[in-house]
Amino acid sequence: MISVGKYFPELFTEPVQKSRLEALKELYENWNAQINVISRKDLDNFYERHVLHSLSILNQVRFKPGARVLDIGTGGGFPGIPLAIAFPDTEFVLADSIGKKIKVVEAVSRELELKNVQAVHARVESLKGKFDFIVSRAVAQLDMLIDWTAPLLSGQNKHEISNSWLLLKGGDLEDEIQRFIEKHPRYHYELSALSNWFEEDFFETKKLLRVWPRSLDIS
Repeated sequence: MISVGKYFPELFTEPVQKSRLEALKELYENWNAQINVISRKDLDNFYERHVLHSLSILNQVRFKPGARVLDIGTGGGFPGIPLAIAFPDTEFVLADSIGKKIKVVEAVSRELELKNVQAVHARVESLKGKFDFIVSRAVAQLDMLIDWTAPLLSGQNKHEISNSWLLLKGGDLEDEIQRFIEKHPRYHYELSALSNWFEEDFFETKKLLRVWPRSLDIS
């Protein structure tokens, strides 16, 4: 957990947030023994590869109280669970089409008493509602993800940046982004290397891709 405190010391100012972060690894170790949601290698580097990776989104935006955030294909709860711990006054909807993974999300949220998390077992196409931000971690190709979720992004900006998709991805994204630009010319994108923020080797190939409609332009 040293890496989290190193980059986001403000998350340790509230005892409840600190205790929730400290409890995360043991909770996932216990659940991973029953339902394999995290690889053994990643579990050994849990705070770096799951928690800090999820919290890298904080380098783009700090969610306001009352904001709504959708985590698509959350798996065992990433990036949604760490973000929900960091922003207890923001509402997070964590969705996945695999029921056993949502079972883990529900259990972890219950153990940590995260009242701001709603776990949803559903395919993305069936989701309803409006959200200020949509987040995900390596779920699908960019053009497909935007097609599926564009109706869910709210048209009313409440933050310092436009309502956006904030997507954690890895590797070479040039072809994927080019296909997206050709298909969706009315969108902006911004690609940030996580190695600009974090010095650990794990982040050398990791990226944060922010996408937003031109119609919502603030920045």
